[in-house]
Amino acid sequence: MKLASLLVAFMSTVAAAHVAPAPRTVPCSEIIDNTRFPYRGSGYRLVLGAVSVPPAYLRQVVPTGQRPWAYWRKAGLVVRAGSPPVTVTVPKEWRHRAAITWGNSTGIVAGLRLTGCEPARNVGHAYAGGFYLRLPSACLPLIFRVGRRTATVRFGLGRRCLSPAAAP
Repeated sequence: MKLASLLVAFMSTVAAAHVAPAPRTVPCSEIIDNTRFPYRGSGYRLVLGAVSVPPAYLRQVVPTGQRPWAYWRKAGLVVRAGSPPVTVTVPKEWRHRAAITWGNSTGIVAGLRLTGCEPARNVGHAYAGGFYLRLPSACLPLIFRVGRRTATVRFGLGRRCLSPAAAP
């Protein structure tokens, strides 16, 4: 009986170690501005009808002087007011190369959740943030989820993505 109990405890510990932590929820208090939605300024793209994301190509990436995230690209995000929560995730195979941040106190993370906050017609809530990289350029895919719908969107950071299926 003791062996079975130890085995169950061990397996529970192993299973818990492989569960990804829930993404941080960015509170409405971290909205930096309200804007018209969908936001289409400077090449922004509409994703899943709920979030306006930066352009496909973002040329300037700057050194941070910090390790491991040696490079940074600032780019805001706009979430439609009243939308279901938007989850943004760095794919697992990219997490050693890239990270994200949006909101004032999110930190450098692999995933986060932005709520639509109070509803208002044609209004978007803007969040400050951007991308962190270990190398000076990447064709970074991010996974966006709104409800049961998902979309993978690529961002050329410091270089252009050659195609939707471009390799890292």
